[in-house]
Amino acid sequence: MKKILIANRGEIALRVMRTCRQMGISTVAIYSEADRNSPHVRYADEAVCVGPAASKESYLKIDTIINVCKQLQVDGVHPGYGFLSENAHFAKACQENGIIFIGPSVEAIETMGSKLAAKQAVSKFNVPLVPGTDQPITDIQEAKRLAAEIGFPILIKASAGGGGKGMRIVNNEAEFEEQMQLAVSEATSAFGDGSVFIEKFVTSPRHIEIQVLGDTHGNIVYLFERDCSVQRRHQKVVEEAPSAVLTPALRKQMGEAAVQVAKSVNYLGAGTVEFIVNANLEFYFLEMNTRLQVEHPVTEMITGVDLVKEQINIARGEKISFSQDELKINGHAIELRVYAEDPSNNFLPDIGSLEVYKIPTGEGVRVDDGFDEGMEIPIYYDPMIAKLVAHGVNRQDAIEKLKKAISDYKIVGVKTTLPFGTFVLNHPAFTTGNFDTKFVDNYFHPEMVNEDEVQLASVIAALLSDEKSKTFEISEAGNFEQKSTWRGNRLE
Repeated sequence: MKKILIANRGEIALRVMRTCRQMGISTVAIYSEADRNSPHVRYADEAVCVGPAASKESYLKIDTIINVCKQLQVDGVHPGYGFLSENAHFAKACQENGIIFIGPSVEAIETMGSKLAAKQAVSKFNVPLVPGTDQPITDIQEAKRLAAEIGFPILIKASAGGGGKGMRIVNNEAEFEEQMQLAVSEATSAFGDGSVFIEKFVTSPRHIEIQVLGDTHGNIVYLFERDCSVQRRHQKVVEEAPSAVLTPALRKQMGEAAVQVAKSVNYLGAGTVEFIVNANLEFYFLEMNTRLQVEHPVTEMITGVDLVKEQINIARGEKISFSQDELKINGHAIELRVYAEDPSNNFLPDIGSLEVYKIPTGEGVRVDDGFDEGMEIPIYYDPMIAKLVAHGVNRQDAIEKLKKAISDYKIVGVKTTLPFGTFVLNHPAFTTGNFDTKFVDNYFHPEMVNEDEVQLASVIAALLSDEKSKTFEISEAGNFEQKSTWRGNRLE
């Protein structure tokens, strides 16, 4: 592959382009009218506008993107995450037009895109599954009987779901019908598919996922785990690798189970197998994400592996560049997703411009972002500004580095999750590792952060700091690496 189109935007588009540049591969950016001045557009070797701001009129236009690929003689497409990354129709369209889709097969995307189909495929490989149904619910009375047999509380889940949509907890039989109707309605609205199933609700769960890679030569490896239990609205905010609670034996057991999941669909490329882990450290298969994850940097930090480079080489038909035995965990990494959200107002998205925007630097600090000072936060897309990652020799060192990086991150103009990150890192439940997916519900209250104070401190610090004299813009030569320690040297 000599030319790759990145079918995405913002920080993930930039992150993929940096690896392409290191590999000597030219890049094509696509952008909507709202992203005309975005850094990923300027960083790419070529850039094409694919439509208006709305995703369905730009980043989700399969025919338009395929036409751009053909016009510019693109060899491969990297979908990033979100948008078309898990769209089997897009992968198939690439295949039919002689374009390499840098990801798994169409069949793997289709199977793992349905939670029910995934459970059925995995059940043949001795992977632990949460007790529940393996078929869509069609008969309410029969479903009630099965729910009673499984034991309340149970979870009603959308088969095509994600991000907490189409998911309902049912505590007793009396509320079953109402919750099921709500789940079906929400699933139909969000995914165009009202299929739902039920499974046992695991109390005090941890959300732990395993990174896997598979190639065309029959090799599948796991790159250890990420603990993604700190969430709001069923979406991750803080992720770390490795987990604070897994023993070496359990890590190996879960890793080998993840490999079996990948084998069930002859998986190619980078994927993530998600597990739910209960208080007794018993784990159950949840789902597989057939793409690169938002939180992949923490895995890169503890393994030294550039996952995007591996993705590209695997798509070229090459073998994975290392064996399972060669992989070792080096230290600890923690990531905070820096969202333009107001933690004091139920994490609702905040809109505005980045009046002050200075990123932290330092040993072990990595910032993946897609914004410059003065830019507007678009209302059309996910409100994530950046991923802030710290790597330390151990977990405590990573916590301390990330706390300092948060305090050094200067953002004025929008409310962000930076103060929430500080709250998490200082909380005893987190520092001791004794937390689950209910961390926000159990411990966080809106009055615990004061964004106005944070912004005032940022303004003062930005005015006094010698960072004011540094250049954070992209130079005419396209040298974007200056903005982050990692961009300059982390994965070369």
